This record gives sequence, structure tokens and C-alpha cells, in this order.
Amino acid sequence: MATLKKGDKAPDFKAKDQHGMEHELGNYEGKKLVIYFYPKDNTPGCTAQACNLRDHETTLQQHGIPVLGVSPDSGSSHQKFTEKYQLNFPLLIDTDKEIIQSYGVWGPKKFMGKSYDGVHRTTFIIGEDGHILEVIDKVDTKNHTQQILDLLK
Repeated sequence: MATLKKGDKAPDFKAKDQHGMEHELGNYEGKKLVIYFYPKDNTPGCTAQACNLRDHETTLQQHGIPVLGVSPDSGSSHQKFTEKYQLNFPLLIDTDKEIIQSYGVWGPKKFMGKSYDGVHRTTFIIGEDGHILEVIDKVDTKNHTQQILDLLK
């Protein structure tokens, strides 16, 4: 797993969200962007992280920072997750793991003594010029917005 690092050019992407709207990196040119990768809809850590970002979305918008979530879940899964928790930002559908792999967040993991491949919870803050400003690989799911804001001070 070769994760991107601060200063790298963010890989371009094109994907639909839970509402069928298409997003690509170029749509955010001239703005900062938070793109966060998470393992699975409706799991405890992923829910805590999404709800924290939901609850502070206005604060991020005041700083001019849109948020995109990415996981390998289906559009219907994202739609149910969004409705259940009233999420107010796009969740990109990446069932083929193209974006996940291009950002280097797919790889070996261990849980309860078992090894498997999966998404490593990682957040990238991308600058106005399309280069990565910060990478958060030790995500505090319950205080994620504050982690992001602290790095942008």
C-alpha cells in the first residue's frame, strides 16, 4: 500500500454520489477539499465519523471546505446511510475501488486475529492547486472535524 503524502498531486477522480450526481476533482479547483476514505457504511466508527462531519458541516463550509466521503459501498447502501443519519455531504460510490486504490488506502488489515484487505480510514485535505496539504491517517472518528480544522490553522 503506497499512500499519498503531503505535497503530492491528488489523483483525479470521477464518480457518482448517493444521489446520482457526478463529482470530479476538477470541480473543486480553486477550493480546498476534504476527501475522506472509510471502510463501510453503518459501522460504529464510520457512523461516528460521518455524524461528526455532518454536525460540523456548516463550520467547514464557513472555511470554504467541501467534504466528500468515499467507500466501496454501493449507491443504495450510501443512500440508506445518508437517509438514516441525515448526512449533508456527498458519499462517492467506488465499488470497483478505483479511487480508493489511486489514493493508496486499500491494503492489508487485521481484525480479531484475521488478516484481510480493506480500506484504511484516511483523510486527505487537498489544496486549491490540487496538491495534498495534509494526510490524516490516525483519524479520531468522534472529533474528526476538529482534527481537520487544527491542521488548517
